[in-house]
Amino acid sequence: MSRPASPASRLPDFVEALGAGVYCIDTGFTRPRFDAAYLVVDDGRASFIDTGTNFAVPRLLAALDALGLAREAVDCVIPTHVHLDHAGGVGRLMQALPRARALVHPRGLRHMIDPSALYQGALAVYGADAMAREYGELIGVDAARAEATHDGMTLRLGARTLRFADTPGHARHHHCIWDEASEGWFTGDTFGLSYREFDTERGAWLFPSATPVQFEPEPLRASVARLLQAKPRSMYLTHYSRVGEVERLAQGFLQLLQHMVEFGQSLRTADERHARLREAFLAMYLKSLREHGCRLDDATCAALLEVDIELNAQGLAVWLDRA
Repeated sequence: MSRPASPASRLPDFVEALGAGVYCIDTGFTRPRFDAAYLVVDDGRASFIDTGTNFAVPRLLAALDALGLAREAVDCVIPTHVHLDHAGGVGRLMQALPRARALVHPRGLRHMIDPSALYQGALAVYGADAMAREYGELIGVDAARAEATHDGMTLRLGARTLRFADTPGHARHHHCIWDEASEGWFTGDTFGLSYREFDTERGAWLFPSATPVQFEPEPLRASVARLLQAKPRSMYLTHYSRVGEVERLAQGFLQLLQHMVEFGQSLRTADERHARLREAFLAMYLKSLREHGCRLDDATCAALLEVDIELNAQGLAVWLDRA
C-alpha cells in the first residue's frame, strides 16, 4: 500500500498531485504542460523519475520543500533515457541530493558521467544558441553515485516496488519504470506524446516520437506490446503527465506509427525529402486530430506540433538512411 507524503498546505502551481504518492512537476521547458518530471513518494522516501533540463532543478527542489521532504529523503534520480529534456538536469540535481543514486540505462550511463558527447550530439540537432538558452551547461554525475539498471531490476522505495523494463524503439538507451502501487508505467517517450491542449470529450490524443538518432519502429512496437502486458491503469508520460484509456491510446499510437513508417518508405529517395516528410506528418496529425474531435484551428495545431514534426522528420530520415 502506497503511503503518500505529508500533505502540504499548498503545492506550487507547477506541481500536481496525481494520487498514490505520485507528483507531476511541470519543468517549464518550452511551454506550460509540455515537459514533466515525476516525484514518487512512499513512507517518507522519494525518487525523481526524469528531471527536465538544468533550468528545472529549482522547481524539483521546490516540490520537495512543499511536501516537507528533506534533500536526504531522495534515494534515486532515474532518467528514462538520456535525451536532454528528460535527463539534462540529472547532474545538477544530484549535487543537491546527498544520498541519491542515479539509476541509468546501461547504454546511457557513460553519458551521465561524462556528458560531453551527449552535448555535442544535441548541439548538432539544435544549434549553439538553443543549447545555451534551453539546456545550459551539462554537469556530469560522480561515477561512484551512478549505477546501470538492467531489465527486470527491482527497486524498493518505502513500501512500494519499482521495476525496470528495457524498452528500445524511441532510443536504445531507454527503460520504462513500472510502479506497482499505482499500476502504471513511467514511459518517458516510449508510449509517445500527448499534449493536454488536444484533449477532447473523447479523452486524450497520442502520437509517436521518432526523435533522432536511434528511432527503430519494430523495437518500438515490441516495447509498447510489452508495456501493455502489465495491463496498466495509467501511463505517466513525460510529454505530458498521466493518461488513462491505455488500450485505446495504444491502438491509435500504433496506427500513426505505421502511417509514419509508410510515408517515410514512400519518400525514401524523394527530392526535398525532409520538407515532404514534414508536410506528410502535419497532414496526418491534423486528420487524426479532426477525427478525435479537436476544435483547434489548423494553425494552432501546427504551432503546438512544430517541434515534434521537425524531430520526427529528422528521426525518420536517419532510420531510412540506416535501414
